[in-house]
Amino acid sequence: MFVEKAVDVKYRADHIGSLLRPADLLAARSNGTDRAKLRTLEDQHILHVLKKQKELGFEIFTDGELRRRNFMSTFTDAVGGFDMGLSVPRDWGAAGDAKATPVADVTVTVNRKLRPVQRLTAGELPFLKRHSPGDIKVLLPSATQFPAISFKPAVTDKVYRDRSELLWDIVEIMKKDYAELASAGVQYIQIDAPRYSYYIDPKWRDWIRSEMGQDPEAALDEAIRADNACLKVSRTPGVILAIHLCRGNNRSHWYASGGYDAIAEKLFGSLNVDRFLLEYDGERSGTFEPLRFVPKDKIVVLGLISTKKPRLETIDEIVRRIEEAAKYFPLENLALSPQCGFASTAEGNLLTEDEQWAKLKLVIDTARRVWG
Repeated sequence: MFVEKAVDVKYRADHIGSLLRPADLLAARSNGTDRAKLRTLEDQHILHVLKKQKELGFEIFTDGELRRRNFMSTFTDAVGGFDMGLSVPRDWGAAGDAKATPVADVTVTVNRKLRPVQRLTAGELPFLKRHSPGDIKVLLPSATQFPAISFKPAVTDKVYRDRSELLWDIVEIMKKDYAELASAGVQYIQIDAPRYSYYIDPKWRDWIRSEMGQDPEAALDEAIRADNACLKVSRTPGVILAIHLCRGNNRSHWYASGGYDAIAEKLFGSLNVDRFLLEYDGERSGTFEPLRFVPKDKIVVLGLISTKKPRLETIDEIVRRIEEAAKYFPLENLALSPQCGFASTAEGNLLTEDEQWAKLKLVIDTARRVWG
């Protein structure tokens, strides 16, 4: 395996960011609790998850997305022009042997010209900055998420000519927030990007052609340009820029299978990030061979611990997988995390809070064994 040290790696133990919402917080939301009371309850639980991250030994902190309905609601809540609703349930394909109920996707159709109402993290960052015990990670959805799910023919095309025009309007809105975060003392900015997984799975590449009317390779090129445009304005000394390539994470379900092979050379060589957070929690993620395309000045965060299944992996099995990955990418350029967040939607994945904290402790314990 590789052994030479290539870069100085902060945060060997990483995590994607979202955490399970406590039952009383979910109940308060569903019961229509007064906004001030709900805010107080959110504050209490965020203080708790910050304390837990510190106790476990993490050096990077999030608020668990506890104020959000889902990973992308920070954008849809801050920008006018979306029509919110629920689509019919569809089967994402349950991870492993999880017996999950059908998942209802949130539909956020653009029906008006998009208009910023507030900063994306205006309701999150001030509290986090006051109370975080260490460096802060802020999570933002990729601009590429919305044209795929929010462009509805005969509705959106009355406002935006096509998905491309919508995408670049979103990029211009997001760039202001990326620039502000970098100047606000945030140490770690992470893009959550589920759409890249569509390019690795043949059934979804076909869907891009048939349903979106786009050539997959041209769409991939444009997606990279869009994310790079957002990253460019936040490129500041001392700020880590990262992207999490998600494969679906709604109620322990997933939607995309396949290795990174189909996109590795182009994606790893073109995205201007410092860290790639990659999902490697099972056979459907493919092999580690595509890591050979990652430039040696980057960090790869191996998402080896499942947030979808309650079974707690062992340190030995995780160490073996890290050693396997190190055959293709330097060990000193690797870090460790769970494969995804624990609650990309407020309902969360199908495991308990105790099981969640045990998996996060496993991240810390394994990272200490491997890297000291």
